[in-house]
Amino acid sequence: MKITKAEFAGSSTRVAQKPARKAPEFAFIGRSNVGKSSLINMLTANSKLAKTSQTPGKTQLVNHFLINDSWYLVDLPGYGYAKLPDKERAKLRHIIWDYINHSEELVMLMVLIDSRHPMQDVDLRFISELGEKGIPFGIIFTKADKMGTEALQLQLNENKGRLLEDWEELPPCFVSSSVKGQGKEEILNYIGSILQTL
Repeated sequence: MKITKAEFAGSSTRVAQKPARKAPEFAFIGRSNVGKSSLINMLTANSKLAKTSQTPGKTQLVNHFLINDSWYLVDLPGYGYAKLPDKERAKLRHIIWDYINHSEELVMLMVLIDSRHPMQDVDLRFISELGEKGIPFGIIFTKADKMGTEALQLQLNENKGRLLEDWEELPPCFVSSSVKGQGKEEILNYIGSILQTL
């Protein structure tokens, strides 16, 4: 699948505020500084679509982008901000889970993990919560260009092994680099294949 049109459709803090036009939704989420905005911009070939920032916690709204006039790419606030006050963390958590629990159009959640590091407890807890709630999800390992091929493969194997300690089988997994465009075709083709079944 190719993205030929991507446009901002609206921001919200509650499902009730989502864009009025209903369409299948594929949402993207991850810890702060995981490269979410850069990945979205790479997938859509629009460097200005999602605002990138060096400041963790920049995304504090649910942002809908209408893709090819047929589905939404949804940019969610990140989880696990250690530096935010408890009240702010609770607010973001509420925004995230209100969307995940109540958006009837949500088809799949893509969880972004930094490929350079072992999976953190906050990642594992979040994924476990998705499993408990029966939310379909995939994993995108980001920033693959930051390591050598061998080191990257070792870290990916370690992370997948850690997942298999809790899961009988792995969810769909992708490896991406926003700098090199790696993973773009695989991720979009996967989304396209799901859209064909809806």
